[in-house]
Amino acid sequence: MLYHLGFRKAVNHTSLSRANESRDYRIFEGLGLYLIATVRPMYSNIQLSQITIDNVIYALDSTTISTSIRLATWALGKYSKGAVKMHTLLDLRGSIPANIHITDGKWHDSNELDALTPEPYAFYVMDKAYVDFKALFRFHQAQAFWVSRPKENMTFETVEQMDISDVKSGVLEDSCIRVTGYNSSKLYPEAMRFVRVYDPDNDTIVDFISNNFEVSALEISNLYRHRWDIEVFFKWIKQNITVKTLWGYSENAVKIHLWAAIISYLTVARIKVACNSPYSITEVATLIRISALERTDLRSLITKLDSSIISNQNVKELSLFDEI
Repeated sequence: MLYHLGFRKAVNHTSLSRANESRDYRIFEGLGLYLIATVRPMYSNIQLSQITIDNVIYALDSTTISTSIRLATWALGKYSKGAVKMHTLLDLRGSIPANIHITDGKWHDSNELDALTPEPYAFYVMDKAYVDFKALFRFHQAQAFWVSRPKENMTFETVEQMDISDVKSGVLEDSCIRVTGYNSSKLYPEAMRFVRVYDPDNDTIVDFISNNFEVSALEISNLYRHRWDIEVFFKWIKQNITVKTLWGYSENAVKIHLWAAIISYLTVARIKVACNSPYSITEVATLIRISALERTDLRSLITKLDSSIISNQNVKELSLFDEI
């Protein structure tokens, strides 16, 4: 590939690392933010399976990339190891990033809520690591909705048991509750919703909490189900854009690498819409990658339905309630 691009010898890793130390990552960040603003509206009308609402729906999560603390001294992680975190707010309608924040490994996930400006009437779906009652109450006051899971040590009292419209749906409980912990009750003084659902796939009972009382209890569960779309997004990014092997270890170089990965993903997402491709974003990227050296028309390549040419795409389906 490099030969066809004009390179006559392999690029030395040290040279690439040194070059990325001096390039300003904000150039790549700026292009990434431009593509986010351009591509997200193209997918705004995408319908999600088993979701009836038309609101904007976000999933908030992070992925960790391990590195050497000796080489990346700025990237402190747990247990004296080096780590970089890419915090992502993913618009689930199209799986398009809405916000990216790159930090060291010690930056706690719940801190991301403080860095976000809540969007009124949007849903924010997140795991229990983001349960920070002060931050969640700020979202509530801004008329934004959130869906998460309660931590094991959360104490609460039931204010009202609500009717379950469909007993065959798997919903076991739908309640209005108030947290009773000394600090948590001060940080979140209003009522919230508690939903308990039976998960037949794993033969287990799963609890959810939310500040939304309008949608059905089953829809609360289905909203959380779509949180796993961001895990598939992270898995694909790591597998297909080689973020596991960093081009450099300075903070600047790491941010260039990760923003380049996001730019690649968003470019493919834009191509998919422009060519009206029936394939998913990840499948379009796979088709482009495996056909990069072929003389073929791009539009024909990604619009002709042929399942055999994407058979090497391997994004593992994750279980709904697995812990990451």
